[in-house]
Amino acid sequence: MAHETVTVLVYSDDRNTREQVRLALGRRPAADLPAVEYLECATAPAVVRALDATRKSGGGIDLCVLDGEAVPAGGMGLCRQLKDEIYGCPPVLVLIGRPQDSWLAAWSRADAAVSHPVDPVALAGAAAELLRSRAVDRAHAAS
Repeated sequence: MAHETVTVLVYSDDRNTREQVRLALGRRPAADLPAVEYLECATAPAVVRALDATRKSGGGIDLCVLDGEAVPAGGMGLCRQLKDEIYGCPPVLVLIGRPQDSWLAAWSRADAAVSHPVDPVALAGAAAELLRSRAVDRAHAAS
């Protein structure tokens, strides 16, 4: 990866969930990836503003982790909105309440889904895979 850091946006109305995601991903979700910088959002409008601002500044968010159980705006509905409205939307990983909710994650157009409670190994593995694919997409776009 060419970047020295990657930016991961974490959305949940529950600060404990945001903390669980940060702790699960740590400084690096995998040894071959750059260090992670976190951008935390507690509301859906804050997520949209953050994506718009980073897109316009030429920077970027490399991965969004959205809490599917957040209220009042759940991460799955927000994911679908972002995929519809944000050009070049970064990969989105949604946290789902139960494994049976994976069909909702598919409906939302999420790139990956991991069940609550946060499993650090599953979350880090899914996040690392999405960050690697994001790096490949950026490399192809630059060439």
